[in-house]
Amino acid sequence: MVGLSSAAGLVGFLSEPDPELQVFALKTLDAEVDTLWTEIVDAIPQIEALYEDETFPERELAALVASKVYYHLQEYNESMVFALGAGKLFNLDNGGEYEETIIAKCVDTFIALSASRKAATGDQPANLNTSFPSSGNGATSTSASLTSPITPFSQSALPSKSLLSRQEVPGVDAGYPGGDDASVQQTETPLVLKRGVQGQLKNVIQSLFERCFEQKRYRQVVGVAIEAKNLDVLRRALEQASEDDQELHGESSRRGEELIEYALDICMSIVQERAFRNDILKLILELLNEIPSPDYFSIAKCVVYLNEHSMASAILRQLVEKGDPRSLAVAYQISFDLYDNSTQEFLKKVRQEIAALVPEANESGNEQENGENAKESDSLLQGAASLGGGAGQVKLSDDARKAFQAIRDILDGLKTIQLNLEFLYRSNKADISILNKIRDSLEARNSIFHTAVTLSNAFMHAGTTHDKFFRDNLEWLGKAVNWSKFTATAALGVIHRGNLTQGQKLLAPYLPKEHIAGVGSTGSVYSQGGSLYAFGLIYANHGGMAVDMIRDHFKKATEEVVQHGGALGLGVAGMASGDEGIYEDLKNVLYTDSALNGEAVGLAMGLVMLGTGNMKALEDMIQYAHDTQHDKIVRGLALGMALIMYGRQEAADELINGLLGDPDPTLRYGGIMAIALAYCGSGSNKAVRKLLHVAVSDVNDDVRRAAVMSLGFILFRKHQSVPRMVELLSESYNPHVRYGAAMALGISCAGTGLDEAVDLLEPMLKDPTDFVRQGALISLAMVLVQQNEAMNPKVGTIRKTMMKMVGDRHEDAMAKFGCAIALGIIDAGGRNCTISLQTQTGNLNMPAIVGAAVFTQYWYWFPLTHFLSLSFTPTAVIGVDQKLEVPVFKFHSNTRPSLFDYPPEQQIKTDEAPEKVKTAVLSTTAQAKRRAQRREKQQRRESMDVDQTPTTPKVSGQLPEKMETDEAKAEEEGKEAEKEAAAAESSKKKAEKEKVGYELENMSRVLPAQLKYLTFPDPRYEPVKRPTGGVVVVLDKQPAEPRETIELQASKEVKQAAAPETLQDRLQAAIGAAALQSAQRGGPAGAAAAAGVLTAVDEDESGEEAPLPQEFNYETEGEE
Repeated sequence: MVGLSSAAGLVGFLSEPDPELQVFALKTLDAEVDTLWTEIVDAIPQIEALYEDETFPERELAALVASKVYYHLQEYNESMVFALGAGKLFNLDNGGEYEETIIAKCVDTFIALSASRKAATGDQPANLNTSFPSSGNGATSTSASLTSPITPFSQSALPSKSLLSRQEVPGVDAGYPGGDDASVQQTETPLVLKRGVQGQLKNVIQSLFERCFEQKRYRQVVGVAIEAKNLDVLRRALEQASEDDQELHGESSRRGEELIEYALDICMSIVQERAFRNDILKLILELLNEIPSPDYFSIAKCVVYLNEHSMASAILRQLVEKGDPRSLAVAYQISFDLYDNSTQEFLKKVRQEIAALVPEANESGNEQENGENAKESDSLLQGAASLGGGAGQVKLSDDARKAFQAIRDILDGLKTIQLNLEFLYRSNKADISILNKIRDSLEARNSIFHTAVTLSNAFMHAGTTHDKFFRDNLEWLGKAVNWSKFTATAALGVIHRGNLTQGQKLLAPYLPKEHIAGVGSTGSVYSQGGSLYAFGLIYANHGGMAVDMIRDHFKKATEEVVQHGGALGLGVAGMASGDEGIYEDLKNVLYTDSALNGEAVGLAMGLVMLGTGNMKALEDMIQYAHDTQHDKIVRGLALGMALIMYGRQEAADELINGLLGDPDPTLRYGGIMAIALAYCGSGSNKAVRKLLHVAVSDVNDDVRRAAVMSLGFILFRKHQSVPRMVELLSESYNPHVRYGAAMALGISCAGTGLDEAVDLLEPMLKDPTDFVRQGALISLAMVLVQQNEAMNPKVGTIRKTMMKMVGDRHEDAMAKFGCAIALGIIDAGGRNCTISLQTQTGNLNMPAIVGAAVFTQYWYWFPLTHFLSLSFTPTAVIGVDQKLEVPVFKFHSNTRPSLFDYPPEQQIKTDEAPEKVKTAVLSTTAQAKRRAQRREKQQRRESMDVDQTPTTPKVSGQLPEKMETDEAKAEEEGKEAEKEAAAAESSKKKAEKEKVGYELENMSRVLPAQLKYLTFPDPRYEPVKRPTGGVVVVLDKQPAEPRETIELQASKEVKQAAAPETLQDRLQAAIGAAALQSAQRGGPAGAAAAAGVLTAVDEDESGEEAPLPQEFNYETEGEE
């Protein structure tokens, strides 16, 4: 049939009274609508009238034609509504562009409708009784609402043009596709409701789901269900997949578990609203428990996020009671994962519940307490009956009792810390020549440079226990005074972090001691305060006896410096413990209103209550922040409040709005940090919008800098998007914004080696502002940590640039400071650590995030720089068997060895003094003499006077020498270029020849990017789960056969000889650095050798204050 060239006649039929003519016209138009729609447009009212006429026999056909015309007009919402009205005539199976477009609009509308029905049920806190106004407009007072420079946060009504004035539809998160789409929220939904086609929409979506189920495309249904916040559909999809598994019983029978893993991954990485995420996790947990042999690692992941400690202990109990080797190995692996991903408070509760199961193993002094814990544990375990754990005491076998004891040790962190310490100790590849170059380049008498070298050494040897640099440089160390001494002593804590067995012994010479009558001072208060801080760093996020000891010294201390160090030590060691007693002790010192210790105390209060959302603590801190006059105290409290709201997301909004509306810029700064920590890793659009708004609107540079920097904390799980986001900000006219952009890149892209981030940071090394260069250097080091030239070709160039900058006499002190720290960070932990803000299993890495957040405060206080060591994560695969020993075995990496190898050691050029001799070439001297003789002869001819002492003019003598030097330099450069080209060519050939695939020993360095290439071909040892780095429990398939294990040396070896015991000995040891150096060289290790230097009292530290001058009158000449 020849196609119609005009629709005029058919359109005329639509006006006829005969329905048969109208139906004929509609059928013909339906077939030709793609070519004639421009003429049919004018007849749309008539077609719509036919659809609305209930007596018309082909209403659905009229709807279909109208839908197709609207589709060509790109009125997709109207088109979708009429397509739904077309009923069965709208065929989903036709794979045309029209059908696909309408289906997509249907899915979007279903998501918007379904999500809008679910009321927002965010994790809202109790009312915060503070000086913030009850009106909730964010300002602390009427004056604040008028004077606050960030008007959109303090006004009760936001400007209509503001991004922040977009009202979020309840339950529709901005993070979902279409969640911010006004057309979906404001146009489609009312139109569907108005036309009354919800039933048809539901049928279309239902048929789509059925088709997906038939074709086994479950992931599409899961994705739509999560975006629509429809848990019923999600449950049905997951259950349907499991039912299909049971029917198949083949290779694809794990499809149900894989789908649950997929849903879990989406839930943890994409879903932004905390309450909805919890609902999904509870559903996944329920379904996992119904599987006959569930994925215990996925269950553990849900349990940690939901804070269900009773369920965690029930899982471990169930696995131990099974008794078979694999179940026991899985229990140990889950215990290691729990330690890596949980807070101290969570782990303590799990340990208590496990202890209640083994009453015989408990000490008699704890019987009553454990009895109470047993009752609590049993009642909690009843709630987890689905896991098969019944309540009540069960007679345990000796093997089960040993297993529970081992699990308690793992949950206490002892095993993980010991294994990481051993790995860092054995594998230390720190390049001491770099440290020596930094030390020689920076004048130690300048405290900022001394601190820079100290920090570089601490980061480079973090966790390795190698403190040889201090022992070899006692004279340099003796130049540390006051707070430089505090920082140097605290550096020992970073170097010996995790050395639990000898931590107290190492720091014994430095710790505060009681005064002895008639003897006088017991040493420098700065080294005493630093030692308490170091003690906390050694036991960071571990607590235990360290907290009690530091707390005892803290309460006895009268010196503010000692209290300062004690507070920082308490905060680091007692992190997230929620201990009310420690909090009260800190608060008592805070109320003395001392600026020096107040900043540390405010920060420590936040660290102890980290992530608890404790309302009482927040009220106390806000009240005191408004009462005190000291900016340092306000800053410490502001950061402390942000830490208390760590990971709380929507629950922190009230506090954030209150802080952001405060007229005090320091509290607004705290509000920004609260956004960064409350929404860390969430990728929340709402949080990003707030930060970007403050970054360009606040009048205070500190607040703007923090706002840009905080983007890195929000988006570190989507680090690829950060360079594009901060690209324009990195070119801002404001240097503080540029610095913030650099640090945001460093924090979010840490350890990734992302090319886009490096491309943005490299030009910032030439920024005219010194602190911007400082931030760029530190960020480059964070991004390129553990990268070699095979992974990122720019690493070598950037390392050379850093070495050149640190030795450049014309470089500013701030940039040199950043350069020294950067050289420490890029070789962190002996080149065996990366910086990772999430754990290997994908959870938030709490110590790392907190460490990075507090590290950024080095801007105000250098000793806080040590906190970055909490972000250092050892990159190793450490296999342990069921006896928790480290067996000797090998695994295979299917890559070239050079791809993930250590960077080459820095080649420090020797002095070029001998080369200068070569410039004095004999031929040149001879030429100069000949020229001089010719000139003398010429002068004799022209003059009767003869010079008795002929001299060689300086210019004529120097010119050839200079020419010779320039030629030599050009020659040298040419040779160097040739060498580099030859080296590059040889390395290229070497890479071509290099064999792919090599074997690695157990406890070897394995980078995160290398994990996917690992295989375990050893027939005896099989990992119980896919290796994700860190400790991996391997199943010994031949337990009866003899085996070889790796002896743990780091925790056994005595790192130092006994320090001077008596006070007189210590005072004698501090008389002079030179004498002490010669006496100590062959004896104690670095920590002990440095004791005499660091504990010596500075000249200006112990003496009395100088008397005030007498009053005098000063008259100017103008006075009469």
